[in-house]
Order: sequence, then structure tokens, then C-alpha cells
Amino acid sequence: MILVEEEKERLLLVGVSEQDGDDARDSIEELEDLVKTSGAIPVGSLIQNRERMHPGTYVGKGKIEEIRALAEEKEATGVVCDDELTPAQLRNLSDMLELKVMDRTLVILDIFALHASTNEGKIQVELAQLRYRSTRLKGMGAALSRLGGGIGTRGPGEKKLEMDRRLIGTRISWLKQELAQVQRHREVTREQRVRNKVPVAAIVGYTNAGKSTLLNALTDAGVKEEDQLFATLDPTTRMLELSGKQQILLTDTVGFIRKLPHHLVEAFQSTLEEAKYADYILHVVDASNPQADKQMHIVYETLRRLGVEDKKIVTLFNKQDKREEDEPLHDFRADHTLSVSAKFGDGLEQLKALLEELLREDKILIERVIPYQEAGILQLVRKQGELLLEEYQPEGIFVRAYVPREVYGKLPMEGSL
Repeated sequence: MILVEEEKERLLLVGVSEQDGDDARDSIEELEDLVKTSGAIPVGSLIQNRERMHPGTYVGKGKIEEIRALAEEKEATGVVCDDELTPAQLRNLSDMLELKVMDRTLVILDIFALHASTNEGKIQVELAQLRYRSTRLKGMGAALSRLGGGIGTRGPGEKKLEMDRRLIGTRISWLKQELAQVQRHREVTREQRVRNKVPVAAIVGYTNAGKSTLLNALTDAGVKEEDQLFATLDPTTRMLELSGKQQILLTDTVGFIRKLPHHLVEAFQSTLEEAKYADYILHVVDASNPQADKQMHIVYETLRRLGVEDKKIVTLFNKQDKREEDEPLHDFRADHTLSVSAKFGDGLEQLKALLEELLREDKILIERVIPYQEAGILQLVRKQGELLLEEYQPEGIFVRAYVPREVYGKLPMEGSL
């Protein structure tokens, strides 16, 4: 038997630093992780300091010669730029370097195509891919013949790269209709949750912060866990049972990242809106990452773009088992913070206790005797409230419970203590 292995692409990473103190170096290191996740090999990196990106070639002409020489030295098969390139930049760089040229957005789209498993995820990824390519058909025209396997050639949206704008437009329209049906289904599900009075907490955070691990640890959800970027794309919702028969739904969401492509934000709008309609936000932070503060800022900026406002936020500083420093982290935008290790279960009991307290904040503690002829109201107390004590007495049923305000208004006043 002859085993044929696909030859991995060897890619040179290129970035532009537009001002002192920006995160260009951190962004390049993150791009390196993205390239590895996509299955390619990063062979080197190069950052140019410029007042602004070159409008025609991304980097200056002198730097292009340096890139060409370094690519030849490292035997690179392509170049990845750390920003989204315009069609003109893509075409000009490709012509001048005579190499396959990609940008950060294409790499992220490729990873999404690699990890999409459900029908909804595949539709969202293909829609993002086609929107990205629809503006670059002209710019990529001559380069299409050079595109072989590897990054940018996976997923359902690239089977006919030579298709014209009309065909792409038709496909995009069809995908939008399919996605609209999925969105309507999500809205029906949300309405059902509202009718059932079940609170929802959305788990958000930077990619690879440990969101899926947290969901698995709390609910045995069985979601895929891997130490890589964007390991899971499809949102998973599971019920978390708390003490006093309290319940809360936990929904895992797509991880955030710096320079998150707007094509993905648009395509995954219905998925990302899980955070918008949630009652609480569980913000998971990789406390072991030196860039934790910057990653928190990016998460909050992404939430702002999505219109997520006025939510109770609980920040969980995860991966405490990997931390080497004892200095505590702070999140002044959160209502509550906890240190946890989702992998080993540290701090999860404190999290459950905190969730119980948050659920009680919007409820009223009652101690009341319910007459037997009105005992039917107890079913509502059990369903929507937290029943602490139920004791049968000659004059009625003594109840101690936390109940929502709407249930409180329906309780009989007779027999109250």
C-alpha cells in the first residue's frame, strides 16, 4: 500500500505596524496559530513599520523585494498578510511576488470551513466565503489558475472558483433564504424559552479561552474540546440544574478574535445574537494568556458591535492551573468575577452558587399560608419559582419560596404571615 500525504503549504507571514505600541507583533503571533490550525506551516514573519498600509501593495515596494528574498530562502509556497487585502492589493502583490497571496480573513474562513459540521454552520461559512470572493473575482482572475490545494480551497464555497458574479449572486440569495429559515427557527426557540420563563446565560469569550470545556464541565454537553482556535463553531445549549430546582440554560457561542472578518459577523449574525437575547453573559477569559487584557477588550468591543448591552456579566478567569503569576486579574466592566479551572473543576461550585444568587435577585422571598382551596397556585410556584419549604397545616399549606414578581401578584393574600 502506498500512502500519499498532502504536501503542506509553507507560508510567510507579513504584517504592517502603523504606530508605536500597537499590537502588530501579537497579531502576527496569533496569525501564526491560525495558519497552524488551518494545516499549513509558518516558516517566518516580517513586519513593516509604516504610517499607513500601502493602498496598492499593502507594504512598500522595497519591502516586497525583502519578502521575495525571504520567501525564496525559506522555500515558502505562499504569503499571508495580517489584514484583509483589497482586490487591488491582492492582485498587485500576487503579480509582484509571483506567489500565492492570502490575507488573514481567508485563513479564518478556511478554518471555519474545516470545522463546520452542522447544516447551519456550513451555510454560514459558505455565505461568508462567497461574500468575500464576490468582491475579489476580478482581482483574483489571473491568480485562480495558480490556486491549488490548501488554505482558501476548502469548504463548500470554492468548488467552482471561476464562477461569475451572477452565479455567486444567485447562490448568495439562496443561502440567505436558507439562513433566514434557520433564524426563524431560533426566534421560535427563544420565544418558547421566554414563555417557559427559563433564564439563559450566553458563554462568550476569545477563541480558545475554554468556553466548550466550561459547558462540558457544568452540563456534560459532550462538545468537542481542543487546544486550538475556533475548535467549535456551532452553538450548543444545555440545561444546568441548580439547587432548589432552579434551572438556567447555558449557550456556547462562536469564539471572538482580533480583526474578526465582517463577512463572518454578518453570516453568523443569528448565532452571535444568542448573546444579545441572553439574560446573563458568562465571559470566559484565558487567565494564562499574557494578552488576557487585550483579549477582554476585543470581546467587549465585539459585544458592542453586536448590540449586547445592559446585561449582567460574570467574568471567569479560566485556566488557573496554567498560570505562573500570582497577581490577580481584574475586569472592571464585569458585575462579578471568579477564578476557575474548567478542566479540573476548580471554582465551578462557586459559579453555581453565584448563578443561584443572580437568579434570586429578580425574585421575591415569600413566607405564606396558602388556603387549601387555592392550592393550585403551588404548581406555578414550583414551575417558575424556587420552593424552599412546603408544610401542611390545619389552615392551609405553609410555603417559603422565591417567586418572580408576576407570580407574586397572583398569590392570595389570605393567610400571609
